[in-house]
Amino acid sequence: MRLDGVPGLERIRLGSLEPRIITEEFVSTLAGLSTICPHFHLSLQSGCDETLRRMNRHYTTEDYAGRCEILRKYFDNPAITTDVIVGFPGETAEEFETTKRYLERVHFYEMHVFKYSKRAGTKAAVMEDQVPEQVKAVRSDELLALTERMSREYRESFLGQEKEVLLEEKVTVDGVDYLAGYTKEYVRAAVPWDETRKGTMITGYLDGFLTDEIINLLKK
Repeated sequence: MRLDGVPGLERIRLGSLEPRIITEEFVSTLAGLSTICPHFHLSLQSGCDETLRRMNRHYTTEDYAGRCEILRKYFDNPAITTDVIVGFPGETAEEFETTKRYLERVHFYEMHVFKYSKRAGTKAAVMEDQVPEQVKAVRSDELLALTERMSREYRESFLGQEKEVLLEEKVTVDGVDYLAGYTKEYVRAAVPWDETRKGTMITGYLDGFLTDEIINLLKK
């Protein structure tokens, strides 16, 4: 069944995607569908090729970056999100710094940061050079700070633009109630509370931050 074109289905947001699925043919097809949200979650795990090899990942950082460029070629300022693991066995300080530089270069909207934990029966669980928990915690904190900054920069790039927001839930900011939702790029925005608008689309201008994560939407 083809989802694009189903009456009443106005947005299709894809879930986690393997980098290898992102090809010119696939993305150009997606770009021709008006319901596709320009928000793509591509699992990365590490921004260092040496670490990726130990993880047995079948792609390189350059290959992954190329997939992101394809998305940016066909979609205007798409949201690209990812997963990153810190403290995988053998990850040196130099490898971690390589990952950090790579993450900044690709410039993700959001990163889900995980600390590696042993899983019984896996090859990684018995690898040499297990990373101490304290080191994992420090590296995790560094990447969480990085994703917070990059997320803010991505949201700021939409200020002043006209966007359509699907209003979904009530939020309270400094004692004031708002109705919040998301743009197609998964940027959160809100209008003054109006229960009758819940579940509807509204178009307006993104006009400054109500919180670090929610932008005020001025109705047209």
